Amino acid sequence: MSQKRESLLENAERLFYENGFHAIGMKRIISESDVALMTMYNHFDSKEDLILEVLKRREERYFAFLETSLKEDRHRNKALSLAEAHMNWILKDGSNGCMMLRAKEEYASTNKEISDTVIAHKKNLISFFQDSGFNNNQATRLAMLFEGATALSEVLEPKEVSKELIDTIEKLFHE
Repeated sequence: MSQKRESLLENAERLFYENGFHAIGMKRIISESDVALMTMYNHFDSKEDLILEVLKRREERYFAFLETSLKEDRHRNKALSLAEAHMNWILKDGSNGCMMLRAKEEYASTNKEISDTVIAHKKNLISFFQDSGFNNNQATRLAMLFEGATALSEVLEPKEVSKELIDTIEKLFHE
């Protein structure tokens, strides 16, 4: 991948996460990426195409992050390892809520592809848990707990949310 494309994607993701999608214009992304307007359009046909690629890459990184926690699995409890990884993602990445859901909220009535991408991501999360050995009910519960922890981390101290999530997971998913 070209360095300029990578810069566009990294800066766009950061700006979208910090400010939302509609609040950030292409001029700011281009400026902070230190690329020319034509360079941007050589890589992406539109802002929406850039958003879709940002969401896709974010999902890939998130699932890789969770996958790593399963490989390390210090607790011999998959649910606990995944919960810790999820909260570490939030603590590392910031507590501005779910970027995916923000995209859906901002584009629900104007861009079906973005909305569908987010819906697929949420279903992929449940599938990821199922592929990790959880049954459908357990996978759904984990997804609900992770989503709730993400939302609460926007308004409560993320370390406290993490503590409560870990406590809940230990009670629900003891092996």
